[in-house]
Amino acid sequence: MSTPSTPVAPVTPVMSALQRPDPAANRFAAMLARARHSGARATPLGTWLMSGGSASAEALSHAGFDWLLIDMEHVPLEFTDVQHLLRAVDCGSATAIVRLASNDPTLAKRAMDMGATTLMFPFVQNAEQARAAAAAMRFPPQGARGFAAMHRASRYGTWSEFGRRANEAVSCIVQLETPDAIARLEEIAAVPGVDALFLGPGDLSAAMGKIGNLADAEVRAAIADVAQRARAVGKPVGIVGPTPAMVREFVAMGYDYVAIASDMGMMMRQANAFIAEFDQTAPSANAGGPY
Repeated sequence: MSTPSTPVAPVTPVMSALQRPDPAANRFAAMLARARHSGARATPLGTWLMSGGSASAEALSHAGFDWLLIDMEHVPLEFTDVQHLLRAVDCGSATAIVRLASNDPTLAKRAMDMGATTLMFPFVQNAEQARAAAAAMRFPPQGARGFAAMHRASRYGTWSEFGRRANEAVSCIVQLETPDAIARLEEIAAVPGVDALFLGPGDLSAAMGKIGNLADAEVRAAIADVAQRARAVGKPVGIVGPTPAMVREFVAMGYDYVAIASDMGMMMRQANAFIAEFDQTAPSANAGGPY
């Protein structure tokens, strides 16, 4: 004789959708907003990821950095690598920024489809190029981003409001790297959809004929000028420097978010310091390079 089967209760996820972070909340924008209300360290601190290693990215996300930059411009990373790095950074508390190899809407689309929400566009020289960058990150009518629905950005189709709210989730950073770009700072900053600026001090020093010399008086004057003018127009601006001491000087100039060196730079400097300590010699002043 068969017995009536007991109804099986539907499986309910332990964490409901209401408990998860809002997919449309951009972590970079939230980081800058928190910094305005200060705290133990008011200026968000990051570093460059140049090793391409997901373990290094994950470790540095746990180390206490506020943001980590995945560099596709000067590091031989493919998009599969970037996706692994995004997942690794998400394991910790840092927010990820992806710097594209160029101001290219196809590169932007691919990075965003795999879950990048904050992009840095290198070598933006004028307002027209800034408009192209901002448009590449947003769906019409605000921009020209191509639409697809099944990828990591949409949480593989589970974010039902992806098409309607994805534009809220993005932050566009444009990088100024030459005196010509700096001369147009105000018009670039005024472009709708440009959320922040970033000064590339290495390329700026090269363009000024002082390659790699961030301590040069003319280079330092240009760096200070960018901070003052960005603050005057109310646009957040960031920068990277090789040492904590130099980066503290950038903060004093008025930079809103800063980076110290890179994973490779920190590793090479510490390796050189350990070797020098063991050999009882002075560490090399150039270990690790500018970053």
